[in-house]
Amino acid sequence: MPHHFAERVLASFDKQSAMHLIKATIPVIEHGMTEIHVPHWAGIEQQHGFVHGGVVGMIADSSAGYAAMTMVPASASVLTVEYKMNLLAPADGEKLIARGQVLRSGRTLIVTKAEVFAVKAGKETLCALMQQTIMVMHGKTEK
Repeated sequence: MPHHFAERVLASFDKQSAMHLIKATIPVIEHGMTEIHVPHWAGIEQQHGFVHGGVVGMIADSSAGYAAMTMVPASASVLTVEYKMNLLAPADGEKLIARGQVLRSGRTLIVTKAEVFAVKAGKETLCALMQQTIMVMHGKTEK
């Protein structure tokens, strides 16, 4: 298991201006799994008052990407090369939770999934499902 993966993930997340822009946090970092939470606020809504699908995609991509990052050595970094997402229900609630998980970790490619839940009155509704391919960049750390 890579040494200090949680600290590296947190440091990387703190560098992501896009996550700060949408007010996202990363309260869960485990080996092979992370969670990103984002509050529902007017600045990320689409025309019907739901959280925009692009924001749903952002947190799905990042939660699964950071799950992948927990699996690689400190001398490597990760980059999304593909994802496919199904939007299953409106992203409607007080907050969204994206749970990213590694399905298969290889030397060069890591396959992940993310589920995004809308939380309303304490109840979680699955609103999006994503499958992702991550490329491991050995010998290349983040800037």
